[in-house]
Amino acid sequence: MSYQIAVASGKGGTGKTTVALNLFHFISKRVTGNVILADCDVEEPNAVLFCPEAVLVEETPVQQLIPVIDGERCTYCRKCVEYCEFNAIVVIPPVRFAEVNPALCHSCGACLVACEFKAITERAEPIGSLKSYKLNERSGILEGNLKIGSTMQTMMIRSLKKAIPAKADFVILDAPPGTSCPVVETVSDADYVLLVTEPTPFGLHDLRLMVQMVREVGKPFGVVVNKSGLGDRNLYAYLAGEKIGILGEIPFDMTYASHYATGDLFSGIPVEISNSYDAIMDNLLTKIQPV
Repeated sequence: MSYQIAVASGKGGTGKTTVALNLFHFISKRVTGNVILADCDVEEPNAVLFCPEAVLVEETPVQQLIPVIDGERCTYCRKCVEYCEFNAIVVIPPVRFAEVNPALCHSCGACLVACEFKAITERAEPIGSLKSYKLNERSGILEGNLKIGSTMQTMMIRSLKKAIPAKADFVILDAPPGTSCPVVETVSDADYVLLVTEPTPFGLHDLRLMVQMVREVGKPFGVVVNKSGLGDRNLYAYLAGEKIGILGEIPFDMTYASHYATGDLFSGIPVEISNSYDAIMDNLLTKIQPV
C-alpha cells in the first residue's frame, strides 16, 4: 500500500507546491524511485512545469453523468426536486417544465431513485481530463485539468486519486489552496498532512482555519514554515500555544525565489542551496514516514 502525504495550505502563495516538489524530488532521489506526485489543484495545476524531463504518456477524459428528464414520461410530481440535495432540478407543473442544471448537479443518482415513472436517464458530459507524466521507469506526475467553467473540482480530484497506481511506495498529494471541499477531498485518504505556512498575518489567519479542518477530519499533521525570517513571531506563538510541532523551516532566499520564477527548481539551483533543501526534506521525512 502507498504511504500518502498531502501537502496543503490555507492560502495560496505560501510555497505548498514548492514543498511538494522538493519532497517528491528528494524521495525519488534518496529513498525510492517508486513515487507519484498527484497535482490535485485541478483548476490551475502547475507541478509539471518544474519538471521539464516529464513525458506525457496518457490523457484520459473525465465525464460527469447528468440527468435528462423525458417530458413524455414525466408527470411533474416534483419528487425528484425533493430528493435533490443540491437544488439542481427545476420542475414547474403548471407549464409542464422540468430541467436539470448541470452546474449544480453532483451526479449522486438520487433523482433516478426518486422517479417512479422512469422519466429520468443520464448522459455523459466532460468536465476535464487526467494527464499522466513519466519521469523515469517508476516515478511520475498525475495531473487533473478541470474544464474551464466547471464547478466539479471535487469530482475531478476523486477521479485523479482513483488513477494513482496502488503499487507506488509514496504518493505526494499537492492540494489546492484553502479549506473548501476540494481540499477536504484531497486530504481525506492521506496518511499524513503537511501544512505549509508563512510567518505573516495572512499566513497565520489561514493556518488557523487549516488546523481546524484537519483536526475535524482526524488526520495527523505537522507544520512547515516557509519563508522563515520574514514577517513576525505571532505564528510561532500560535503554534506553541496549540502544541503544534514545527517539522521544518525553509528560510527566505532571493536566489531560490528567482529560480522558482523561471521554473528551474532543480537543475540550475546552486549546490549549497540544493543540499540545504535536501537536508530539510530528509529531516522532515524522518518525522512523518511510517515506522
